Amino acid sequence: MADIRIDSGSFEELAMPLFAQMYNFAHWLTQDASEAEDLVQETCMKALKGFDSFRQGSNFRAWIYRILRNTFLTSRTGLKTAALSLDDEESGLPEPVASGTPESILMADVDYLKIQDALEALSVQFREVILLSDLEEMSYQEIAETLAIPVGTVMSRLSRARKAMREALTDAKVRSASR
Repeated sequence: MADIRIDSGSFEELAMPLFAQMYNFAHWLTQDASEAEDLVQETCMKALKGFDSFRQGSNFRAWIYRILRNTFLTSRTGLKTAALSLDDEESGLPEPVASGTPESILMADVDYLKIQDALEALSVQFREVILLSDLEEMSYQEIAETLAIPVGTVMSRLSRARKAMREALTDAKVRSASR
């Protein structure tokens, strides 16, 4: 996805195209649809209030995602998520849309659930890097700007997160095969 680097534009022109993406990211972070909506709303209010501090010509998407992330981390949910193991929580995430034969639907659901479980088992710092990279299709530089960390740290966390996902999915496959 291309950088959103615009020399001029109103807050609405810059923010409106990002609402769905921000909601998806917020939903993965909060694990709750209602909290995700509240998080996006609060993010937009903070961003609108601080829009004067946004440097025209810089990356608006990274700027507003940083506000979203910081708002999440300072919320009750963010503080709880950082302290709790995600293995024990209900996800509340939307199920994939079913199409095809009953067998293909079952296999897709099983794979989806394994991937979802592996992603939820990651720590927040690993999960957010994987989500920003693989779902939001941000570049390493955009992720670094969003999370206020060096590009090298982004690369390291992404590598470690993907390795943890591979191990979790391999373990799940081995457990399934041994049944």
